[in-house]
Amino acid sequence: MARSDYPTAQPFLPDDKNLDTLATAAEGCQGCPLYQDATQVVFGSGPPDAEIMLVGEQPGAQEDQIGEPFVGPAGRLLDQALKEGGLNRDELYITNAVKHFKFEVSDGRRSGIKPSVGEIKACHPWLESEIEQVQPEIVVAMGAVAARSLTGKPLAIGEVLGSWLQTSEGRSLIVTYHPSAVLRSPAEVDQDRIFEALVRDLDRAREAVLSARGGRRPQA
Repeated sequence: MARSDYPTAQPFLPDDKNLDTLATAAEGCQGCPLYQDATQVVFGSGPPDAEIMLVGEQPGAQEDQIGEPFVGPAGRLLDQALKEGGLNRDELYITNAVKHFKFEVSDGRRSGIKPSVGEIKACHPWLESEIEQVQPEIVVAMGAVAARSLTGKPLAIGEVLGSWLQTSEGRSLIVTYHPSAVLRSPAEVDQDRIFEALVRDLDRAREAVLSARGGRRPQA
């Protein structure tokens, strides 16, 4: 297969790009096979001039049904973490690295499974376009899939947790846990540790925006 034949969302992007035209165009995306089984595309949402962009991994089952990011159990945890981190969800742009729900069915229940590297790459033009339109001061990658999409390379969350990195386009990036990591952890002590780390990193993003307004770069 020639490189030009690899799955990608690029041909589905509109010529006239803004968040509204991108969201509409994404509804018809067939850039990778995930569109075939998902209920609908789940595009990002939030103000077009948001200073902070939160990037998750992919929609969950409830997001797939409703069509909005972070409205399920992980979204409720995120809302709690945002409140404790001093952030207002209405002032953030929230999206996912992969726009369609990838899942397997067991006992009649759909459970999310990790997107492949090819699927992450195929969907990246949507995320890249969202970043271009919003121009956030700080990007927060929640989870390994988001971190890979934003940096173009595999990262172990435990090794870069809370670290200041850069996106492949050169924007300030902080990597943290995905809220669903709290839900997946069987031990309460681990749930508390993960949630506290998420809150801490969200608070650091908030502080970094305040610093950027004063002309200072985020501190490592």
